[in-house]
This record gives sequence, C-alpha cells and structure tokens, in this order.
Amino acid sequence: MRHCDILLSALLASFLAGCSTPKFPSPPEATYELRSASKYKIGPGDSVQIFVWRYPEVSTTVPVRPDGFISAPLLEDIPASGKTPTELARDLEAALSVYLRDPLVTVIVQGFQGIFPEQIRVLGEATHPTALRYIDGMTLLDLMIQVGGTTQFAAGNRAVLMRFEKGEKKYYTVRLDDLTKAADLSANVDMQPGDILIIPESWF
Repeated sequence: MRHCDILLSALLASFLAGCSTPKFPSPPEATYELRSASKYKIGPGDSVQIFVWRYPEVSTTVPVRPDGFISAPLLEDIPASGKTPTELARDLEAALSVYLRDPLVTVIVQGFQGIFPEQIRVLGEATHPTALRYIDGMTLLDLMIQVGGTTQFAAGNRAVLMRFEKGEKKYYTVRLDDLTKAADLSANVDMQPGDILIIPESWF
C-alpha cells in the first residue's frame, strides 16, 4: 500500500464506523444558489492590475508574492493577501496619496488563486486529488467533474466531507457513487469555501 494510502486509511479509521453504516449525517441537498455574501479575496499567486486614474506612469500589473505582499512603482511591501480588490484599492490610494494628489485606484484581479483557507481540497481515491479554488455556487457534482470522478478502488458512498462551521470541525457522509454513477441528484450538496473531501479506498 502506498504511503499516502496508509496515512489516509489511518485518518479514515477514526471517521468511519463500518462498511455500510455511515457514522456521520448527510449534508442538506444542493440548493444551486449563489452565496451572495461571498466576496473574492486576493491570495498569493494572483496577479493584480493596478489602474491609477490620471497617472498611467504608476499603473501596472504585479504578482502577489508568496508572502502575500505586492510591490509597485512608488510602493513597497503592500499587504494584499486576504483583501478584496476594493479593500486593496483603498489601501493603495492611502499609500499613493503621499506622492500623488487625490489618487483614484481600481484593482482588477487576474489569475484567481485565492487564499488557502477558502480553497476546496480533495484527498484519497479521486482520479486527480487536488486543491481547487471555490467558485460561487459550486456543488459536489461540479467538484467531482473537476477532479475527474473517483478511481475504480474508491468507496464513494463512504466519502467524508469535513467542514468548518463557526470555528468547529463538522463531518458529513456524502454519497459519491449514487451521485456520479447512479445520477442520483438527491446526493448532490452545496460546497463551501474550505471544505475537505476525503474519499476512502474500498475495503473489499
């Protein structure tokens, strides 16, 4: 067994009570609604286009560094990670006002990596285990399409969704086989930023 499979099996051992009886409740069925309160937050790896009205010489596009800061003409080490584009624009206006008269800044994000706490992670027997940026309105079905479904060794109906709610970890059982193989849309659920989906290996 691969090293990652050993670690995954140990993790799942504390989650799953048996082969057929789920230990955790199921999350509510998908509503297919947008999370209107969700605003994109800039993260390391994004590129931000900074447009300063009437000052083209300081308008530029810069990357967000791994430490979450940006550097631009007249600006050094401005924190960007975790801020919305509007929040960063106001901060840049304040910093540029030392050098420019009444700067008006617009920030346009490119790349869209986002911050790690809002990414969705898929572990275990997915075809392509990975971390994905949360997209407003994303459901479990959308997520499985992104990762290419499950492997032939997956126990999809024993998959566990770990979610942080009000600072506490919550665990739910999701029915991936019913959703992706039987096209049972009642097994589809809404995803939330920061979700972790763990897909175990079949025990037989």
